[in-house]
Amino acid sequence: MNERTIYLDNNATTPLHPEVIKELTNSFNIYGNPSSMHFFGREAIDRVDWARDKIAGLINADKDEIIFTAGGSESNNMVLKQFLKTSASKDRNKLITSVIEHPSVLETVRELGKEGMEAVFVGVDRKGRVNIDELEKVVDDKTALVSIMLANNEIGTIEDIRKIAAIAHKHGALMHTDAVQALGKIKVDVDNLGVDFLSFSGHKFYGPKGVGGLYIKKGLKISSFIHGGHQEKGLRAGTINGPGIAGVGKAAEIAVLELEAESLRLIKMRDRLEAGLLTAIPDIYINGDTDNRLPGTLNISFPGAEGESILLYLDLEGVAVSTGSACATGSLEPSHVLIATGVDIENAHGSIRFSFGRFNVEEDVDYVLSILPGIIEKIRSMSTFSKKGAE
Repeated sequence: MNERTIYLDNNATTPLHPEVIKELTNSFNIYGNPSSMHFFGREAIDRVDWARDKIAGLINADKDEIIFTAGGSESNNMVLKQFLKTSASKDRNKLITSVIEHPSVLETVRELGKEGMEAVFVGVDRKGRVNIDELEKVVDDKTALVSIMLANNEIGTIEDIRKIAAIAHKHGALMHTDAVQALGKIKVDVDNLGVDFLSFSGHKFYGPKGVGGLYIKKGLKISSFIHGGHQEKGLRAGTINGPGIAGVGKAAEIAVLELEAESLRLIKMRDRLEAGLLTAIPDIYINGDTDNRLPGTLNISFPGAEGESILLYLDLEGVAVSTGSACATGSLEPSHVLIATGVDIENAHGSIRFSFGRFNVEEDVDYVLSILPGIIEKIRSMSTFSKKGAE
């Protein structure tokens, strides 16, 4: 292992912000049960309410519209399963999503399809943008819910959720967006997006793992996900994770203050790495929508080189990257996102995702540019992979 380490896998998870660590440390001393009526309980619930208000401010919502969960996957499951259990009927039993969603949406929709819902998966174009014409054809008066992610975790493409939500609402359907990768990275306004539900996860924007949440538009109802208590408006029973929630609240507070400047900084580093690699390495191409993507996300295919080999060589040099979604680690299957965008299997296997975060600096870009061209040349010289170029 190289003595120098550079973390470029921030879409998988982010380090805790120092101020979040302080908040967590302080909150661990607030040990009362937030459901208790005595002083210790009131002290705990006050901090939870403070955090709820900070999250609401980050997405332009009311704090009463925020439900805390254990993370994005649970939030996605909660809205997909519980809303449909509450609102789906024989006349309105269609559920629509896209082919590039996170597994917590894709697998849940498939299971609901087995249970009697009509599950429809809409395709995307080469840049990972949902096919709006196809969507308009399948959304109808039988549609209960449309669920499309705001920004893709692998290629960074940002979807036109406002337009998609308008299509859903035109037919009386409701709109959910998985905003796990977007929150804290780009401006997210639930009113402007027109969504009815929105999922988020704290560890994607420098908060702790194991804490996330769901925005539920005021006036909408879903059935309880976990029974046994009154916590979180009766939707999720169990003693809430007060310190973790406080940590996410602090992360949200920081994001509100620094989002614009940090976004510009990440774009500058990402674009410099992209330009440098395109100049230094022949026959590579960028995946995703280069005009409308997350500030810190860069997904590149290196034909003639296997992604796993690139990752391991970079790891030996102290650089951490990803070959796709962290949830797919250990799988030899190519990225479902890249395949859906039309990338062939060999080139999908040869893709690397660089995802920048607030603790990256310009010197990190310099270092990657100094070592990666040589790594790709070495792998290609040994590889039996077909050296196909971009199509």
